[in-house]
Amino acid sequence: MQIRYFGVTVVAYILAHGLTAMLITPLQARLLPDVTSFASLLYLPHGVRVLATWLLGRVAILPLCVGAFLSEWMFAGAGIGSVTEPVILISILVGAASAAVAFELMRAFGLNLYATERLRVHWKWLLLVGTLASVLNSVGQSLVFSGAILPEWSVVVLVVYAVGDLLGLIATTFILMLVFRWLRAERAHG
Repeated sequence: MQIRYFGVTVVAYILAHGLTAMLITPLQARLLPDVTSFASLLYLPHGVRVLATWLLGRVAILPLCVGAFLSEWMFAGAGIGSVTEPVILISILVGAASAAVAFELMRAFGLNLYATERLRVHWKWLLLVGTLASVLNSVGQSLVFSGAILPEWSVVVLVVYAVGDLLGLIATTFILMLVFRWLRAERAHG
């Protein structure tokens, strides 16, 4: 993988996580304070996970892990000690690997949904694999944090992970579609 793609993936993840941490999470904390410490209803980094994996393949796991690690360190506010706790490191790996596992599962069923040289986007398929990745991530994160989640909240947290990942993917995809259209319009005018 070229260092440029690595860097873009890390920066995109950090920006998406920062927007989630600084804007979405405070609003959600007012509405669902018991769930907010585990999951976001609009988790933008999931869109970065899916799109980076679509473009880069399984190798995207590495920059996604780096981006998630740096994001936790920058936005969690607890310092480097808490970011290196095993439960956080496992959570980072589960999140980073969820899209790659989803793409590989789809490929095992005969649907290779990774980007091709033409980079033709099939948004419906991308949303489908992103939904699968969201389910995989939500189940994985629920298992990782099972010791910290009160049993009566476990289903709610699982659903919020899944919904937040999916809505984050939809929002990120929508934003990128607008950016691509704008770039095409600029190219046509210039």
